[in-house]
Amino acid sequence: MSMPDDKILPHATGEAAKTVEKHKEPQDLVFYAGWFCPFVQRSWITLEERGIPYEYKEVNPYKKEKHFLDINPKGLVPAIEYKGKALYESLILCEFFEDAFPDHAPHVLPKDPFDRAYVRIWVDHVSKVIVPGFFRLVQAQEPEKRQQALEEYYTALLKLSEQVKGPYFLGEEFTLVDVALAPWAVRDYILAENRGYSRDAVGKGWKEYAHQLETRDSVVRTCSDKEHYAEIYGRYLRDEAQSEQAKATRDGRTF
Repeated sequence: MSMPDDKILPHATGEAAKTVEKHKEPQDLVFYAGWFCPFVQRSWITLEERGIPYEYKEVNPYKKEKHFLDINPKGLVPAIEYKGKALYESLILCEFFEDAFPDHAPHVLPKDPFDRAYVRIWVDHVSKVIVPGFFRLVQAQEPEKRQQALEEYYTALLKLSEQVKGPYFLGEEFTLVDVALAPWAVRDYILAENRGYSRDAVGKGWKEYAHQLETRDSVVRTCSDKEHYAEIYGRYLRDEAQSEQAKATRDGRTF
């Protein structure tokens, strides 16, 4: 079951709306986004973090325009159009921004080859363990499954938290691990309010690290007002969401 699309606010609010307003002019890089999507926020954080010029275009997930579907047959955000060529997938876009805009500092991938590889290992952990764990927990309906999902989520967060040098994953440098994880730190209040989650319960400095992530300027600038996420995540809490992520969670797949 899916809710009518008119229940979803069609545009960003709060700090994110201010950011959108600054990126309406045409640019070589067109960023197709959905203000509420955590995967979009990853790519958006990277654009803001690095000061890359881009044109923001909101995509209605229920009324996708033909041009958007032509450049991205999957119909998923985030996606970009750069000098007439299209790409999608949030983390791939983050790496593309590194390669296509080498003169825009700071970078989210370290220069050192070992550190760069190490970052990719932990980005993989975020993508394959932490993010699926978040959605398993938020979609779990039975008390036993919720408790199991909560314990598994704590374990996934703790494993990463034990590696955090502070204030960010590699220390002072804000990297792709932080980018990949920040949207879920921003949204963990949903778990706290509905699934018994607590940052304190994770331990090993997770509370402090999550706070650093959610208060980073580039993260704040890409966040809408919390109350407007309620309709979106209410669907997940009721396990009614029809996103590809929600379907993958029900099927036990990694999206």
